[in-house]
Amino acid sequence: MTGDPDCLLRAMFDAAIGAASPALRLPAYLPRPPKGRVIVVGAGKASAAMAKVVEDNWAGPLTGLVITRYGHAVPCNRIEIVEAAHPVPDESGCAAAARMLRMVEALGPDDLVLALISGGGSALLSLPAPGLTLADKQAVNAALLRSGAPIEAMNVVRKHLSAIKGGRLAAASWPAEVMTLVISDVPGDDPATIASGPTVADASTFAEALAVLNTYGIAAPRSVVDHLMRAAEETPKPGDRRLANARVAVIATPQLSLEAAADIARQAGVTPVILGDAIEGESREVGRVMAGIAHQTASRGQPVSPPVVLLSGGETTVTVRGSGRGGRNVEFLLSLAIALRGRAGVFALAGDTDGVDGAEAVAGAIVTPDSLARAAACGMDAKACLVNNDGHSFFEALGDQVITGPTLTNVNDFRAILVLGIEESAAGRAGT
Repeated sequence: MTGDPDCLLRAMFDAAIGAASPALRLPAYLPRPPKGRVIVVGAGKASAAMAKVVEDNWAGPLTGLVITRYGHAVPCNRIEIVEAAHPVPDESGCAAAARMLRMVEALGPDDLVLALISGGGSALLSLPAPGLTLADKQAVNAALLRSGAPIEAMNVVRKHLSAIKGGRLAAASWPAEVMTLVISDVPGDDPATIASGPTVADASTFAEALAVLNTYGIAAPRSVVDHLMRAAEETPKPGDRRLANARVAVIATPQLSLEAAADIARQAGVTPVILGDAIEGESREVGRVMAGIAHQTASRGQPVSPPVVLLSGGETTVTVRGSGRGGRNVEFLLSLAIALRGRAGVFALAGDTDGVDGAEAVAGAIVTPDSLARAAACGMDAKACLVNNDGHSFFEALGDQVITGPTLTNVNDFRAILVLGIEESAAGRAGT
């Protein structure tokens, strides 16, 4: 293997992010200009960067509005960029979503709505359904985030508390053509789940949304429960005539990013093994499973086989029981480190490709064979940190956080576990 293990892991992470760049992926998917107007709408952590690419590659007139997370804006000239809160929505996102809905309601069949959707869009498009308030949505969203529910289940609830998600934005645009360009951040790349599918038909129901609250013990406000039980106006379903002119293209996926990381590994003389791009489950449980695979790989590979990197993506979850600073990637890594028990020759990186792991301005972290020993030397108890959901404090104390700043894309979590042979391990440790 060529290069330092930590540097190689970071190079693979950077390649995964770069492969999902809107500037790289979006231009080829732009539709033909329509006879009428072009209205650009969108939401997500990549939406502002996507809007800038549209402006740079669209010769004709256009106007529009997209919503992105605070700190993720990119200056545009013709498309308005609004920043709002994520993961718990705020008034800025609510007001912008209401304006967006009004922008598309008077369009005709010759007009085009170009929707730019990426991960994070569900919280940013925070327009409550009639009879609900922003405070209702904030309370439910905060509880869902702490519940351990998978993203598909959370978005079933979000769709049925919204006036704009679950296909309602596309329905409001009818009879205009709607072209949606999506950067996927969900397992399976289902456009109906990404950002709660504002322009995509929704097969889920009010009853299923209520079942999610019951399954995960979500103590929702009475107004929310009553709204779900009334089931007054379902989301647009497959076959709804208002979505007949709506098309979707997924322009970037976690799998493409894992393949880009695999190319970097091969160039360094490391054999990549892609375990999957849709791995879900409790972060700490996935960490333990991945540690078992790494132990097996190390035991079978020594002493002379080439190094291997185990790559995976998807979105794990954290059921918050402690009072720590959380982050599903750092929780995964903390569990992984504990289960590896300082195994020689095993290094790992996990991070969110949007640059934000949970609510922290930190993408993730790196684990090295001496992580536990260094933590003990500075008074950090790894197991206690895991119990307290405090992975960020653990890796901050070690100086092993991965900080990228806003990446302006989002293809979910990236995980790489580098397993070296005996000789490679010694060389790697000498270089750290």
